[in-house]
Amino acid sequence: MNSVKSIVVLTGAGISAESGIKTFRADDGLWENHRVEDVATPEAFERDPWLVQKFYNERRRPLLCYQERESEVKYNPAHKALAKLEAQFDGDFLLITQNIDNLHEQGGSINIKHMHGEVLKMRCKSTNTVFDCFHDIEVADLCDCCGEPNNLRPHIVWFGEMPLYMDEIASAISSCDLFISIGTSGNVYPAAGFVQMANQAGARTLEINLEESLVASNFDQAIYGKAGEVLPAWVEEFLIGQRKK
Repeated sequence: MNSVKSIVVLTGAGISAESGIKTFRADDGLWENHRVEDVATPEAFERDPWLVQKFYNERRRPLLCYQERESEVKYNPAHKALAKLEAQFDGDFLLITQNIDNLHEQGGSINIKHMHGEVLKMRCKSTNTVFDCFHDIEVADLCDCCGEPNNLRPHIVWFGEMPLYMDEIASAISSCDLFISIGTSGNVYPAAGFVQMANQAGARTLEINLEESLVASNFDQAIYGKAGEVLPAWVEEFLIGQRKK
């Protein structure tokens, strides 16, 4: 591969699954034994805010004390490999993730765009002010910026809502010369279309996944296996190759 000056990485549920976080939608259409329509839409929040807050409180808790609790969810070698790639790559680097957890941050990554939001943040419905959230949210909690109860919602992109940072993402992909997709199914848009954007920009494209995604044919190269096993070796080989350019 010729010398690379700009890398964009997209990660999906597969990389978090290796840390024990269940994928967003299981084969039976449920997410953690809930219908997606009951916990991941604006209508669900209006209809039953207690259930939605309870659901995301439960998703948040395992991420809070990973250093103290051996059983809690924590980053895996794939997250560490991406942090190493970002730290040692002498060029522009952007990590886009569809995941709402903080495992990339745990692993040491810095330049991250959570296009589907973050479970460790909350947002005021009135002002869209975003706050860090390291505790349970209750329906009766008063919002720090507006002072109203039941005005705090998880900072999550739900069905029917626009993903975050789309302008910045499009700009980065249109100017990158290497695009890597890791642990994605290829059936969730707009992320599934990012490889086509990269192809149009003339970038090299690489898929790292357990198996072929639905858009696998759009990639120049593919490596199949667990990201925690194959990604560290690829990163090491890539960095060595870049130093020789």
